[in-house]
Amino acid sequence: MAKSAIFLDCNDVLNIKADYLHKIEDLRLLPEVATAIRKLNDLNLFCCLVSNQSGPAQNYYPLSHVDALHERLCQLLYSQAQAKLDAFYYCPYLSPTAGGTNPEFTGWSTWRKPNTGMLVAAAWEYNLNLQQSFVIGDKSADIDLAHNVGAKGILVQTERSKKVSVNTLRFPRGNLIPAPSALKNKRHLTRPDYIAHNLIEAVGWICDVLNLSKSHSQF
Repeated sequence: MAKSAIFLDCNDVLNIKADYLHKIEDLRLLPEVATAIRKLNDLNLFCCLVSNQSGPAQNYYPLSHVDALHERLCQLLYSQAQAKLDAFYYCPYLSPTAGGTNPEFTGWSTWRKPNTGMLVAAAWEYNLNLQQSFVIGDKSADIDLAHNVGAKGILVQTERSKKVSVNTLRFPRGNLIPAPSALKNKRHLTRPDYIAHNLIEAVGWICDVLNLSKSHSQF
């Protein structure tokens, strides 16, 4: 039977945001992230990182550097809570109009969010039910990605997420409130299924939706 998955962005969701990390040791987890991932592990929910990584396309660093960052992320998750991510997918491509300069990675890609290539690839490889899955991120591309495959999109509140324009916010636990005026009148409109302060709160809502709240409360 196909299983549900939790697809996670990295910057400002798992790790403290830092544009184009050149030093591996500068990657640091946000508070309680390892605990949140461990809860998902203990509930047997498939956890998958999906991220746009345009550093190689802009000649900031090679693909091996992205892999090293992911290895550092795994080490931190395990050392803090014996937590793990089940899979990693990332898109190193960037169009020339968006700033791509490295010919090897400059161009349009079906894997670049909000395109669905990464999720479709993961679904085939790991037998995932995308319609019963969740995408957690802080950008409109994350929410649009979720909706493009029929999944639920969770917006984590960050400085960047304030730029996401929504008609109605679900906060907290599904209660509807009007969108703040600061989020109105933007060019792109999207509607998250839920807005969370952080990953721990997002995990709580996922447990509610999947009727796992009793298991979640045991942690």
